[in-house]
Amino acid sequence: MKLTIIANGPIVLDTDESVSVSVDGETQTQKGPLFLCRCGQSSTKPFCDSTHRKVGFEAGAAEFAGD
Repeated sequence: MKLTIIANGPIVLDTDESVSVSVDGETQTQKGPLFLCRCGQSSTKPFCDSTHRKVGFEAGAAEFAGD
């Protein structure tokens, strides 16, 4: 699994495993990569819809890797 935090953008969860995410009380299971909202303004939370570009979201980058 690899987690990448894109500068001024979303969190990218890249994994071969299935991930269950609750969306509006409904559980969805997907495989990566998943683009997760970090600005808090996405209309498709927890997923990114690129609203961070419109609202001028600014934050640093990072990368984490694990088994």
